[in-house]
Amino acid sequence: MPAIPAPNPTASQAQRLRVLFAGICALILTVGLARFAYTPMLPIMRSEAGLTALEAGWLATFNYAGYITGAMIAASIGSLRQKFVLYRIGLVLAVVTTAALGFTDNPVLWAVLRFLSELSSTAGLLLASGLALNWLIRHGHRPELGLHFTGLGLGIVVSGLAVGAMMDWLNWAQQWVGLALLGLVFFVPAWLWLPPPTPPAPLRAGEAHAPAAAPARRWMVLLIAVYFCAGFGYVISATFIVAILDKLPLLAGKGGWVWVIVGLAAAPSSFVWDRAARHMGDVPALLLAFGLQTVSILLPAVTTNLGLNLLSAVLYGGTFVGIVSLTLTLIGRRFPANPAKAMARLTLSYGVSQMVAPAMAGFIAARTGSYHDALYVTAGVMLVGMVLLGVMMRDAAAPARR
Repeated sequence: MPAIPAPNPTASQAQRLRVLFAGICALILTVGLARFAYTPMLPIMRSEAGLTALEAGWLATFNYAGYITGAMIAASIGSLRQKFVLYRIGLVLAVVTTAALGFTDNPVLWAVLRFLSELSSTAGLLLASGLALNWLIRHGHRPELGLHFTGLGLGIVVSGLAVGAMMDWLNWAQQWVGLALLGLVFFVPAWLWLPPPTPPAPLRAGEAHAPAAAPARRWMVLLIAVYFCAGFGYVISATFIVAILDKLPLLAGKGGWVWVIVGLAAAPSSFVWDRAARHMGDVPALLLAFGLQTVSILLPAVTTNLGLNLLSAVLYGGTFVGIVSLTLTLIGRRFPANPAKAMARLTLSYGVSQMVAPAMAGFIAARTGSYHDALYVTAGVMLVGMVLLGVMMRDAAAPARR
């Protein structure tokens, strides 16, 4: 892996923090509210809005379809200027579609709105992260996105606390409108403080910049496969952890608060994993994160102990954002001129696994009556990812031995 260049900033730390704060706000809005609020809102819509289990499944399908569509759009566009325009369109979509969910009880319109909400999530997760990384590289700051990706964990906390605060005095429709109004708080800095991309400075006489060497095909294939495994592990816990823990006697009816615990663990985790990667290297840090997340997946399958299951939630929150941050930063550094496009291509594999894994888990749960076997399968997929990371580490060490 190429060494991370020593920082030589051409922009102030205050400017850097403004750009990163804009990205954090974009993630809270487009992922935390427009996307993740659906998790704590789902049981409320089931009980108050007449949403059936079948309709809830279709809405989940449209969620993932929107995410993959957004990733495909981002991957197909090379112009950073166009990506910036799409980023701002995504911010608007996040607010409008979240509010609109409260103005209809038509399941078809719900599906369309969930598709568009999930489409908007790529504005924060892919476009904002790519634009922020490009800005950091161009202005001589460390190309690290740990601080940016704290927005994922904070988004989970914000959505969970907001729904928890509103559920006793607002109905389901009013809560969606309330979430959209809350989103406006994050919309303003996300719109104003992420600057449009600037063209590269012209070369002076005698200067020549060689283009960065593209990574080997084998390296790309391995990383894409690793990220597929990561998506599998992420979505199974994201989809079922609340339902699993809600069945524990001491958490009966309170499983939704586990989502807040996940968010609290996730918020600082990407920053911590940045530091780990700086000392260990990106791939070894990813291997450690995969191992800890595998433990978090297995714990609910092997024990009903409350403390260990809460530890599972903490380990999950503390690793899934770190895995996303480390992987997207790793690929972004390999394509510094247009990191968002490279990130989007990689994210397609992550999105495909998010469509495959829940269907697998639902089938197994229907056949066995529990999620345990699905958790074992998911842990196995994560172990495959760890093996692939081991191959990447071996390949990276091979030239040094020759």
